[in-house]
Order: sequence, then C-alpha cells, then structure tokens
Amino acid sequence: MDFNEYQKQSRKTAIYPDKGKNYIYPALGLGGESGEVLEKIKKLIRDKNGKVDKEFLVLLEKELGDMLWYLANLASEFKIKLDIIAINNLKKLADRKKRNKLRGEGDLR
Repeated sequence: MDFNEYQKQSRKTAIYPDKGKNYIYPALGLGGESGEVLEKIKKLIRDKNGKVDKEFLVLLEKELGDMLWYLANLASEFKIKLDIIAINNLKKLADRKKRNKLRGEGDLR
C-alpha cells in the first residue's frame, strides 16, 4: 500500500465533528498519539531497562499506526497528499545533507 491509498482508506474510518472542515481534531489526536508513543518508550526504559521485546514492538507498532492515521487525516483536512509530504521531506533532507546542514536548528537551514 502506498501513502495515497492509505490516506484515502483512512478517511473511511474518520468520524469526527465537521470532518472536512476540522483540522483541530486530527491535530489534537496526533499530539495525543505522539504522547502515547513517548509513554511506551519511557516505560520501556523504566520497566525493561531499554530491552526491546516482541510485546513492545507490537504495542509500538499500534501506536505508530494511530499516529499515521491522525497524520493522514490532518493532511486530508488541508487537502495535502501524504506522498507529497513524504517526497518533499526527503528532498528537503537530501538538500540539507548536501549542504552539511542536517544538524542545527531552524526550519529554513
């Protein structure tokens, strides 16, 4: 499955107020799911001394999938295709690498 197909399919399960005119809902969801990923990693460090096992990977994959769903729906709210996001991100990073600017701060480096 490619990004555009995923994005299209994700809209079929998007049920929230004013879908199509509500970027706030998926933005908040993306933030919440990001926090859940961080919690899983925090507990991995605290409870398992950072040792990754199959159970952790299964749970992490589910949370990352939830993040992807919210990202896809946030992009859809702005009529941006996920494949364009991915392509442009890789172009940006390749350009930064070429200019030796992968490290540092700032969106426009």
